[in-house]
Amino acid sequence: MAEPLVPLGEIVTTHGLDGWLKLNPFNRDGRSLASGVQVVLEKAGHRSVHEVEAMSPHKNQFLIKLRDLHHIDEAARYVGSTLAISEAALEPLAPSQYYHYQVVGFEVFDMNGAHIGRIASTMSTPGGELYVVRGATKEHLIPAVKEIIEKVDFAAGKMVINPPDGLLDL
Repeated sequence: MAEPLVPLGEIVTTHGLDGWLKLNPFNRDGRSLASGVQVVLEKAGHRSVHEVEAMSPHKNQFLIKLRDLHHIDEAARYVGSTLAISEAALEPLAPSQYYHYQVVGFEVFDMNGAHIGRIASTMSTPGGELYVVRGATKEHLIPAVKEIIEKVDFAAGKMVINPPDGLLDL
């Protein structure tokens, strides 16, 4: 897998005795994991490639069975790993849509052109996705919703937001 990898979540524990893993997804609505998909598990700089045998939702997480893991002891060494897939394996989006990871590094401005900061990362919460924007003196959590995100300019690497009163004061 030489192409760019997209992290989908973190392995938080094993599940049962047969090598199942529990995944905390970065995006609960993602549908990119399915039987036959190749995944990369990365932990402490070490990567290993596996194939998904089965996957099922479990509360706010996913249970993942990898084809080469057959016992809890084999699975346990991957707890704490980040699970990623190749960018090409992501489900296709409509022309006006984008994945949240694609805007990490973009500069963020308000409607008046004032620089807010740079998107450092994304964060999944029960209330939805947030952009972590690092400014010169402060870090802001900006909800990734169409009511706030006015424009995303991929060519310029920038995002324009229309924050409600008080959002940038938090």
